[in-house]
Amino acid sequence: MLTAEEAYKKNVDLKTVRRIFSYVRPYKLYLWGSFFLLMIGQTLSTYRPRIVQEAVDKAIIPGLPDDLLLYTLLFIGLIAAEFGFQFGVIYVTQKMGQRIVFDIRTGLFEHVERLHLQFFDRNPVGRLITRLTSDVESLNEIFTSGMVYLFGDVFLLLIIFAFMMWLSPFLTLVTLAILPLVFTLSLIFKKYIREVYQEIRVRLSALNTFLQENIVGITTVQLFNRQRSQQEKFSRLNGDLAGSHIRSVFHYAWFYPAVNLSGAVAVGLLIWFGAGAWLEQKTTLGTLIAFIQYTQMFFRPIQDLSDKFNIYQSAMASAERIFLLMDTENKIKTPDKALPILSTAGRIQFDHVFFSYAEPQADGTPEWVLRDVHLEIAPYEKVALVGATGSGKTTLIHLIGRYYDVTQGRILIDYQDVRSLDVYAHRSRMAMVPQDVFLFSGTILDNIRMGRPDISEKRAAEALRMIGAEAFIAHLPGGLHEPVQERGSTLSAGQRQLIALARALVVNPKILILDEATSNIDTETERIIRRAIQTLTEDRTTIIVAHRLSTIRHMQKVIVLHKGQIREMGTHEQLLSQGGLYARLYELQYKDQEKDNGTVNEL
Repeated sequence: MLTAEEAYKKNVDLKTVRRIFSYVRPYKLYLWGSFFLLMIGQTLSTYRPRIVQEAVDKAIIPGLPDDLLLYTLLFIGLIAAEFGFQFGVIYVTQKMGQRIVFDIRTGLFEHVERLHLQFFDRNPVGRLITRLTSDVESLNEIFTSGMVYLFGDVFLLLIIFAFMMWLSPFLTLVTLAILPLVFTLSLIFKKYIREVYQEIRVRLSALNTFLQENIVGITTVQLFNRQRSQQEKFSRLNGDLAGSHIRSVFHYAWFYPAVNLSGAVAVGLLIWFGAGAWLEQKTTLGTLIAFIQYTQMFFRPIQDLSDKFNIYQSAMASAERIFLLMDTENKIKTPDKALPILSTAGRIQFDHVFFSYAEPQADGTPEWVLRDVHLEIAPYEKVALVGATGSGKTTLIHLIGRYYDVTQGRILIDYQDVRSLDVYAHRSRMAMVPQDVFLFSGTILDNIRMGRPDISEKRAAEALRMIGAEAFIAHLPGGLHEPVQERGSTLSAGQRQLIALARALVVNPKILILDEATSNIDTETERIIRRAIQTLTEDRTTIIVAHRLSTIRHMQKVIVLHKGQIREMGTHEQLLSQGGLYARLYELQYKDQEKDNGTVNEL
């Protein structure tokens, strides 16, 4: 069965080319300017053999040194003019290419940033990085080295052909007699090199994906001593990529010499027939010398066409993948007629919600992660979600933020279906603190602001003070401006969690969601975070995915999930007295934890 990318490849080409050129339209002045400069430069270059021909016939053979000096100066001046026009072409095309690539990469990144989470569940990060970096850079080549110069090569061939026909139609036919062979070689080369370049892009993407996973997960690799096995797998992937490159080198290795040999044969035929014509005084020596130069010039752009085809194939393979990504539909989007948000009280209702991540099975039955969830959370109510791993807790809170859409049923916020609202307006009234806090490179202040310039430094400092994090900030040399390394690697798990809590508090959300906020941290940090949670949960609807007893025992409502369904609901004491599923979970997990922590669990 074909993958999406493989199926996409079979239908593209002209459509892809048209789409690539659509990015050129805003810069058409650059394009036409480069064409104009190139045509003048190419015309000047084709006049050089003509100067040589006149110098031989009208100055060297007659023995006129003054005329020879004039032709020499004209030749030097012509080369100087060519230099100026070539500089202009290179500068204009490179500037155009960089601006087009900037537009493509910006548009692609903006599109990826808006895609639904389910897309990222199914696509490796390394593959996406390849699209945004090396694939986009491959497109740059077609704008800077391919498109304009391909036109220039064709124009040069036509100008050379015109000059040759003007000088001698007979010698022109002799020179072009070898063209059918060159054309056949080019078709064979095109067939094989296209397949190889598609293979290279696929294998490069696989290698990048593997590298990204191993660098991010290097701690796990070393912890389980998997360095050797990972090195072996990398060697296989790297070997596959190298093998594809070697196959491309093989095709270039026979094509270049074949074109060179064809050009040499053409020159040989020209010397044989041209010398006979000169001896019979049907042509001049200067004309024969000029024709040899024209023949060498004629086959050079034909040979260069292989490089242009290389650029074209690489760009097409990259463009197909880029446009496939750009055409990926965002399944979570604002409706055309989005309703205004009428209330920000924070009431949450699950109306018989079913949800499945995967497509239905062969028999048409979905693999439900949530099944018939019917629930109402009142404004300002504090609710805990409890359940074993895989019971659906995290899925439930993701559906509230509409990071996924329900498969069946509805989710209402203040009596409005979340699917009828503007996605960004809906999420702006919420804040979520995940279990695995992600911090970006920058400063602590940058990570609290998250790109919102309206959040002042004073406001961020106040948020840190309110959650009790000012002590650890004060001990940092840079304070709020302390640099944060990638993923916050220089900070402890508790410190990262405190920054995430400040990030949530500073936006003053009406709905707050905490996903395992106190797991995997030490007792003292847990104490600080519990106090921070008390501050955070005031005057707002709060949902806590519970792991430790200290985060749930004082909740107004505890909801017990089991295999995607709500099995029990009530306060901590009510559920314990029922002796049901919650009580068994408590006996297995929370009671021992309470004994270990002692008074730590007492607020």
